[in-house]
Amino acid sequence: MNKKAFNPFEMAQAQFDKVADVINLDAATRDLLRNPIREYSFAIPVRMDDGTMKVFRGFRVQHNDARGPAKGGIRFHPHETLDTVRALATWMTWKCSVVDIPLGGGKGGVICDPHNLSQHEQQAICRGWIRQMAKNVGPVNDVPAPDVMTNPQHMLWMLDEFEVIHGGRYPGFITGKPVGMGGSLGRTEATGFGLIFTVREALREMGLKLADCTASVQGFGNVSQYAVRLFRQLGGKVTCVSCWDQEDQVSYTFRKTSGLDPDELMGITDPFGGIDKAKARKLGYEVLPGDAWIEQEVEVLLPAAIENQITGENVNKIHGKVKLIGEGANGPTTPEADKVIAERGIFVIPDFLANAGGVTCSYFEQVQGNMNYYWERDEVLGKLDVKMTAAFSAVSDLARKQKLYMRDAAYVIAVNRVAKACKDRGWV
Repeated sequence: MNKKAFNPFEMAQAQFDKVADVINLDAATRDLLRNPIREYSFAIPVRMDDGTMKVFRGFRVQHNDARGPAKGGIRFHPHETLDTVRALATWMTWKCSVVDIPLGGGKGGVICDPHNLSQHEQQAICRGWIRQMAKNVGPVNDVPAPDVMTNPQHMLWMLDEFEVIHGGRYPGFITGKPVGMGGSLGRTEATGFGLIFTVREALREMGLKLADCTASVQGFGNVSQYAVRLFRQLGGKVTCVSCWDQEDQVSYTFRKTSGLDPDELMGITDPFGGIDKAKARKLGYEVLPGDAWIEQEVEVLLPAAIENQITGENVNKIHGKVKLIGEGANGPTTPEADKVIAERGIFVIPDFLANAGGVTCSYFEQVQGNMNYYWERDEVLGKLDVKMTAAFSAVSDLARKQKLYMRDAAYVIAVNRVAKACKDRGWV
């Protein structure tokens, strides 16, 4: 019998359904919130560098905008699906709600592999995506951002195309732009730093000193790089990171038990977060199988890559020493794994709280863009720390008072806020 393929949207709906039961949500509101309000699927024809025409498939899903404009990244991925985009848009709604910023949930994507595309071809995809969506996105209705395999340059091309079409300057339309072209200082660090701000608070609550803790991290993209950096700055030690190897089409774990140096690893890392194995070995790193990160004897696990990574099949490989899981990625833990983690008493900071630093700083960038006035880096990161700490405290307090799993407590807060906005607007 074939094993059923993982569907992230079904997982997002299952998580929602569980909490809808907890808070006794009425049928109409359930119906509205478990599905996106709007979905777009479209073709992007591109003339390739060799003169041929190729058609790429693009998506945008606006899950809910009752609390404000939809907000969410655009990812380039060869295996992108509409269901993945639906799930990510749904999680964005809860993410904006749990940190209490006036935005809703959106997500976009294109089925493509930037590894195999020239800069000119990538620019054509970006501009084509905007041409298809120009009437349905904008600073007051839907604000995109970078995501997996997209970056500030992609955002600037998209902003430029949007401004050409609409004949004006709209720096608040898209976030994650280059600093100096409407981007915010602190945005690059925001998701990784936000994750560690919540880890710091959780360890403090558990009576553990971060300086006495070691961590193992999955992924070595933007989130992981800055999470590792701040974890070390606060006195902790990181012994492992894992990453995808484009050449071998598998992932590897890089371990140095004495503690790894992110700057050293960055020197041998490609633009997509892939670490050079041969150079890593020369620097004293062990190169282990890709799933070895989950088995390490550490206090803190930080899955910071992609969805569906801690599952019913590998959850029992988590070492008995692990006290805390901080989900830097979106949807890294399946409901089956959640049950085991809860039974083992491991503290979980759920994804849409743990990695909300990115969208929080994107919100700051949007505000700065709309004001045409920009803050200094320390001010941005200080505001981020306040927001993330307050959101963590609210979720943790509710979890303790109502004896809820942290993920469920975060959902209760987030869903209640969105449901109230929908009711107040008279949508249900």
